[in-house]
Amino acid sequence: MANTPITVAHGDGIGPEIMEATLHILKEAGARIDIETIEIGEKVYLRGNSAGIDPSSWDSLRRTKVFLKAPITTPQGGGFKSLNVTTRKTLGLYANVRPCVAYHPYVDTLHPKMDVVIVRENEEDLYAGIEHQQTAQVMQCLKLISRAGCERIVRYAFEYAVRNNRKKVTCFTKDNIMKLTDGLFHKAFDEIATEYPALENEHWIVDIGAAKLADSPNAFDVIVMPNLYGDILSDVAAQIAGSVGLAGSANIGSNYAMFEAIHGSAPRRAGQNLANPSGLFLGSVMMLVHIGQADIAQLVHNAWLRTIEDGIHTYDIFAEGVSKEKVGTREFAQAIVARLGQKPQILKEAAYQEGPPQSGAGVTSSKAAPKKDTVGVDVFLDWQGQPNDLGAMMEKVAGDLQLITISSRGVKVYPGGNPETMTGDHWICRYADKDGKPVSHAQIIGLLGRVADAGLDFIKTENLCNFDGKAGYTLSQGQ
Repeated sequence: MANTPITVAHGDGIGPEIMEATLHILKEAGARIDIETIEIGEKVYLRGNSAGIDPSSWDSLRRTKVFLKAPITTPQGGGFKSLNVTTRKTLGLYANVRPCVAYHPYVDTLHPKMDVVIVRENEEDLYAGIEHQQTAQVMQCLKLISRAGCERIVRYAFEYAVRNNRKKVTCFTKDNIMKLTDGLFHKAFDEIATEYPALENEHWIVDIGAAKLADSPNAFDVIVMPNLYGDILSDVAAQIAGSVGLAGSANIGSNYAMFEAIHGSAPRRAGQNLANPSGLFLGSVMMLVHIGQADIAQLVHNAWLRTIEDGIHTYDIFAEGVSKEKVGTREFAQAIVARLGQKPQILKEAAYQEGPPQSGAGVTSSKAAPKKDTVGVDVFLDWQGQPNDLGAMMEKVAGDLQLITISSRGVKVYPGGNPETMTGDHWICRYADKDGKPVSHAQIIGLLGRVADAGLDFIKTENLCNFDGKAGYTLSQGQ
């Protein structure tokens, strides 16, 4: 069989050591791969490249479409951008998959039977990184969630469950508060769940869901979440299972994929032959499954499990009375190689299905575009003063529109606001047509002209739209 080309980056800190150990195991196991090596991370940043990756490296990734990446160090300050975020967005790696498994009794955990997979949406949500300083006191971060993005990640989670013989998919959102953004995610989940009647499905509000995950992880199987919740809770889940250092991660797109450990570069441990390569190694196991080498993935994963069972442990998981030998990075890799062909006796044996490479399950449903009507506008102001004074001024400039309410930090302060409500220099003035008719762009432009003529500093507008007659915006608290 022809070898599969992959791109490899050795990274920073402990990265080169754990990558060397990982590749040694894969080579000895007969992985059918051809390696292209690129340089990324700290050295590239410090050469003046704010992205941390050279154009020639992108060429390699576009050729191979598979990236095995060791952790990197992003220098502090200087406007350096996260290479992980850049890579995910550039290559369309919309699904982040993080298995969180307990290895009791060899790795200490309160939840010996834990086996949870977090599927995290990887491109949208607050991680779009769209931020603005709007006033001296107020910063804004836009939370963007699309129907296509929701459908794509939810469908991937259900397809993952089917392929890996999982029984249930759970959705975490905060749609009791963020009714539109998280509400869209929840709605997409409910719709797509009907296509998989053999799988149990459920939804949890993320705060109580996180509490349940921490207390009773056995209640979950596959959990799919928007970006921010998935980032936080996948680390929490990995630590609950035993150690963040043991968790691997896959970033999957329709055409490309990246595999890594979830931990960082740990520069204080670099060059000492101490680091545990397990996180990156388990990421490489996911890579092998992705490129259609389930036989090698199963071989090396079971050898790793047997090594853990035999008490051959690096310093981070070594425990007196449980471990038998404390070893370094290289020696741990050698112990795994020595156990190729062996299977665990107590831990659950790894088994992977043969099949074609796993591309992203990117098919989304085609829905007719809803009828869109602009019914009002929110005008954001940078202004110092009292709500009633601002209300009087904004009533005067209303023209053919009607001032509905003024809010500060999402809380209604005019008309009839409470004096206890804290305000600042950031205000949202909501207008609609006096007769409840659609509002034209010309009306909005006229309003902004009158606001400017009054000497008021408008910093942003948001059109208020109905879609098929349903409001595409939320009310202020107290409105």
